[in-house]
Amino acid sequence: MRKNTYLIVFIAFSVLATAGGVRALNLYSQQEALALAFPDAERFEEETHILSAEQVAEIQRLSRSRVESRLVTLRRAWREGELLGTVNIDVHRVRTHNEALMVVLGPTGRVLRVQVLTFSEPGEYMPRARWYELFVGKGKDDPLRIGHDIDAVTGATLTTGATSDAVRRTLAYNRVLQGG
Repeated sequence: MRKNTYLIVFIAFSVLATAGGVRALNLYSQQEALALAFPDAERFEEETHILSAEQVAEIQRLSRSRVESRLVTLRRAWREGELLGTVNIDVHRVRTHNEALMVVLGPTGRVLRVQVLTFSEPGEYMPRARWYELFVGKGKDDPLRIGHDIDAVTGATLTTGATSDAVRRTLAYNRVLQGG
């Protein structure tokens, strides 16, 4: 009886995966992500920027990645009048599906955390959580090159490249838009 149940579940999953494509792995809502980034924050200020052509060019130069949208929203966390840091939620295409990453910078502009919020590619293309920790402490002067100063992950080449691009873009946004 138990084998039949597992077989039915496996078949149902296979049919759903084949018929509906890859389902997104939604790990955190935006509010949950912000609370995870800065649990002690009293408030978050949302800053929406419409990038000029010059800003796009500079961000692309600094990040060595393409800016997909001229509209950028950064969230700054505050506690007792002190800036705790900045959060960017970067949504980008990995291979054929989107991923949403939360990149958290401290007040000095160094990476505090990189967190996957949504991953729509097959699960085997997603690195383990420990790999994302390699970005912690990195800043604007770090090249963040996969296979050099950030480890490569076999089977997740496109994901690691997209993640590195997202972190470099966030550092560039911080530098160009906030003087960091």
